[in-house]
Amino acid sequence: MRSVQHKSQHRRLSTDILQHLSHSVQNSAEKTMMLKQALQVALLLTVSTVVSAFLPPLAVGKVATKSASFSANYEEVRKFALSSRTDDIEEAADYSADSNKDAADSVKRTIAEYSNPDQKARFAAAKKNDNKRYLDITTVYDGSFLKGKRVAVTGANRGLGLALATEAAGQGANVVGICRSESKELDALKPDEVVTGVDVTDDKLCESLPDKIKGGPIDILINNAGYFYEPEETLTSLNFEEEMKMINICAVGPLRVSAALVNGGLMKEGSKIIVITSQGGSVSWRTVQNPTGHDYGHHMSKSAANMASTLLSIELKEKGVAVGIFHPGFNKTGMTDKYKDIWEEEGAVDPSVGAKRVLYETGNLSMDTSGKFINCEDGLEIPW
Repeated sequence: MRSVQHKSQHRRLSTDILQHLSHSVQNSAEKTMMLKQALQVALLLTVSTVVSAFLPPLAVGKVATKSASFSANYEEVRKFALSSRTDDIEEAADYSADSNKDAADSVKRTIAEYSNPDQKARFAAAKKNDNKRYLDITTVYDGSFLKGKRVAVTGANRGLGLALATEAAGQGANVVGICRSESKELDALKPDEVVTGVDVTDDKLCESLPDKIKGGPIDILINNAGYFYEPEETLTSLNFEEEMKMINICAVGPLRVSAALVNGGLMKEGSKIIVITSQGGSVSWRTVQNPTGHDYGHHMSKSAANMASTLLSIELKEKGVAVGIFHPGFNKTGMTDKYKDIWEEEGAVDPSVGAKRVLYETGNLSMDTSGKFINCEDGLEIPW
C-alpha cells in the first residue's frame, strides 16, 4: 500500500473500497489489504469525503459515507485502530503521517494505550522490545503496600487464588481465604481466617459471609473463583447447562460476594474490590482471538462479569470503594491446561508470577482508575 502516491488516487479508491467493504469479504488476506486501504483513506481524504464508520476487522458489515469534517471522523478511526491492533495499522499510520500527522499520531497513541488482542504477537513484541514490565514483573512490583492489610481471596485453595494468597501472606497481609474446601497448601500459609463451604453460586451462603468473617473489615477483596468448561463449544456441541454454570460462577458469583461484604459493612471507604475476569470477555477482540467463533459459555460469562463489574464500580463510587476489572494474564493453571501446547509460545507464566501481576495492578488501582478493564500482563487497557 505504500506504493500509492497521491491523495487523488485515494479519492478514486475510496468508492471502490467502501463498496467492497459493504459486503462480507471472505478472503482474509484481501480483507486485511482493504482494511489497510480504508484506514489510509480515512486519514488522507479531504473533508468532503470521509468514512463515517469502521466495524471490527474480519467482521465487516455496512460502511456508510457522509460529508463531514475530519475531526468528526477521528473517533471512528480510533475505534478501528483499537479493535484491529495489527502491524498494518501502524504501517498505515506511519505512511499517512506526512499528510495528516495529528490523525496518525492519534491512531498511534490509541495503539500504545491499549493492549494487543493477539496473544502470540503481544508476547513476541514484549521480547523484541525487552519489555521488563511484561517479562519480569519483579522489576516494577513492590508488594509492601499489602503489609497489615486484610486481603480476602475467593478460590484461595488452589491455582491462581492460592498463588494470590501465598504472595499476599508473604508480603505480611492478613489473608482471609474464602473457598468451598480447605487445602494443605492454603493451611500452610497460616492465613488469618479461612471460610470454607462457600459456593459462590449459593445466594444464602454468600449472604452469610459477613457473619462468618470474624476479623473485621476487608481492605482488598479479590474475586478469583472461576470455572471453565473444558470441551470446546461449537454449534454442534453446545452445553447450555454448562454455559449457565459458567455465567453463574464467573459473573454472578463475584457480584454475590461483593454485595454481601459491602452490605455487611465489611468494605469501607478506601477499600478495593478486584474481579478476576478475562480478555475473553472483550467483544471487540473476538474477531482476532476467536476468528471461527466457539466457546460460547466461557466468553459470555466473562463479558457478563465485565458488565457487572462496571456497574459495581459506578455504584460504589459514592462509597469510595475502587473496583478493578483485571485480566490476570495467561497463567499455567489447571484451568488453562487444555492450552498447554501453546503455553510457551504465548507467554504463559507460573501462577506465582501471575499473582504478582495482579497485585501490582491492585496497588495501582485508585478511584480515578476504578472500572477500567486492565490486562495485568502489560498494564494496558482492554477494549470492551
